[in-house]
Amino acid sequence: MEGGSVPEAAGQMSREMRLNKALARAGICSRRRADELVFSGRVKVNDGVVREPGIRVDPEKDSIIVDGRPVKIETEQERELVHVMLNKPVQVVTTTSDPGGRAKVTDLLPDRLRRMRLFPVGRLDYFSQGLLILTNDGDLAHSLTHPSRKIPKIYRVKMRGDLSKKKLQIMRRGMVLSEGEKLAPVEVKILQQTRDSVLAEMTLVQGINRQIRRMCRDLGLVVLSLVRIRQGPLALGDLKPGEWRYLEPGEVSQLRKWSSRTNHPQPLLNQGGG
Repeated sequence: MEGGSVPEAAGQMSREMRLNKALARAGICSRRRADELVFSGRVKVNDGVVREPGIRVDPEKDSIIVDGRPVKIETEQERELVHVMLNKPVQVVTTTSDPGGRAKVTDLLPDRLRRMRLFPVGRLDYFSQGLLILTNDGDLAHSLTHPSRKIPKIYRVKMRGDLSKKKLQIMRRGMVLSEGEKLAPVEVKILQQTRDSVLAEMTLVQGINRQIRRMCRDLGLVVLSLVRIRQGPLALGDLKPGEWRYLEPGEVSQLRKWSSRTNHPQPLLNQGGG
């Protein structure tokens, strides 16, 4: 830390938590994004800039400031955890702020939820659509996006070009992107094929940025539309683009089960699937 230090007295350990977890609990962002904020020097603890997201802080005693603004971290008793499913439309960014002034996923929520500082779990790119979870539950968000969980996400993808058997085999056995990133095998099911286009479902278990679009690019295919229809135990169902709904308690419970294991044998909920 460049400044004050954060003591770790034995008597306060029960309240202490890692800084990145504290920021996620406050609804500032996901725990992974909190790491980026800390590394970039945008976070102060007790008036000193910190660059280590793993330091322990006491939310009741330590002063935490992000970008010059004090952060309030509610206690377990004060916190109201909210979990929302949104059908993200195209041309909307999956962030809580955008310097370019583009429409954000949080703009689609009512004022009450925006005040609760929900943030998206994972991302969908600007021209992609579909199922997106937003929450202020930093612990759950961290577990859902942790690479070790391998929680499957299913996309319905319309492509222009020839999706040949050879290209299918390359996707299904795991390919290497032109940038050098090695991909896990992708399950691909063709739903419809015409002379000009192919409609397929793809199941991914990694969090590689723009993975489907980059796979298709390397295989000479052009993505015409991309919709995420399932994530773990959740399915988009008949939720229309731009619409949102609260997750049911049973759905949140299912998400917690899926996020705590690396095997996912449970059936998917909402079998309608979008």
